[in-house]
Amino acid sequence: MLKDYSPFTPGQPVSPEFFVGRSQEIEHILRAVRAAIDGRLRTLFLTGERGIGKSSLAAFVRTLAERDYGVLGLHTFLGGVTSLPEAVRRVFDRLVKEGVGGGWFQKIKDYFRGRISEVGLFGVSVEFQPSEADLSKLVDDFASSLRNVLKGLEGAKRGFFLILDDINGVATSLEFANWLKSLVDEIATSSGPLPLCLVLVGLEDRRQSLVSLQPSLARVFDLIEVKTWSDEETRQFFLNAFSRVNIKVEDRALNVLCRFTGGLPMMAHEIGDATFHIDSDGCIDEKDAFQGVLAAADIVGRKHLEPQVFQAIRSERYRNILRKIAQKPFEISFTSREMRPLLTTEEQRVFHNFLTRMKELGVVVPDAEKGRGAYRFANRLHYLYFWLEAERAKKYRDGRHSD
Repeated sequence: MLKDYSPFTPGQPVSPEFFVGRSQEIEHILRAVRAAIDGRLRTLFLTGERGIGKSSLAAFVRTLAERDYGVLGLHTFLGGVTSLPEAVRRVFDRLVKEGVGGGWFQKIKDYFRGRISEVGLFGVSVEFQPSEADLSKLVDDFASSLRNVLKGLEGAKRGFFLILDDINGVATSLEFANWLKSLVDEIATSSGPLPLCLVLVGLEDRRQSLVSLQPSLARVFDLIEVKTWSDEETRQFFLNAFSRVNIKVEDRALNVLCRFTGGLPMMAHEIGDATFHIDSDGCIDEKDAFQGVLAAADIVGRKHLEPQVFQAIRSERYRNILRKIAQKPFEISFTSREMRPLLTTEEQRVFHNFLTRMKELGVVVPDAEKGRGAYRFANRLHYLYFWLEAERAKKYRDGRHSD
């Protein structure tokens, strides 16, 4: 069967046509957008575990906010950024690039006067390259610069929807934390309103890092936690995606895909993409689904587990222990008492060291709700990978014993 393209996009924010669920979170953010348009600054922190779809949600709401409320959306990724000046430069670089496709590039170019470089073939690519002095001034005058940009657009845009995504580096910067607090205070006390909805996207520990550096930020952030998909949302995602390329999915196969996705959009894309390429007749059956899940396990392990974690579990004893912990479907928590009878004598001997190492690596954390000796996987992604690996190992053993 000849296939043109996969409807799945592993490693990328989901396109709007594939977006499902999240109605409460979407309305929460759009309320903030409406408040910002009325001149009331809103600062949100969008959080959730890895692979939960934080960036996809932010991108989707940006599309809605631009379409329905006429704001200027700037989705700025700060991956690898550790300094405040570079973070600010990237915001304005995103502004410049949006201007190219938005029909108002010349106005932006006139405003920044010589700070924009046109690069690439026929100058179709642009980059914001201010001098060090200019950039320092933009950091200090960030709010007033946004006001001036909005004024220069002559009413074409009603406000800003600014997303700061992948904030790992700046979340540990005292300079960034203090700047963020000062920005909020400046806008709140200014006589001239700035219609701005600011959304930070990151893990919960990144928010806690910022709050520890600048405690006043605890009351600044309106927290939105992104939860896993429901089973119905997961089913709808797979049905929508496969139907776009005219592929049918049998009910039993759909149950397998949903079961191993665990409500994580990232896993849905990995498993869906692997299954799409395995299918050869335009109909996903249960065998196709299981093969897709097993293929996705390798991909997830290579792409999404931190290198230090992956290296640490090269020990076959540690791998076996992790497989045994992950064998209970959707049981991301466990206790030492329930695990020890399942371990070999040698595995029991290293179990304490195993737990210590896994806690150091952030794979498992104590589960305070279940009391002493209870643990859970810190990230559902880790759990799902080891669960997939356990299923694959079990299938291999069963196949070998049947020969």
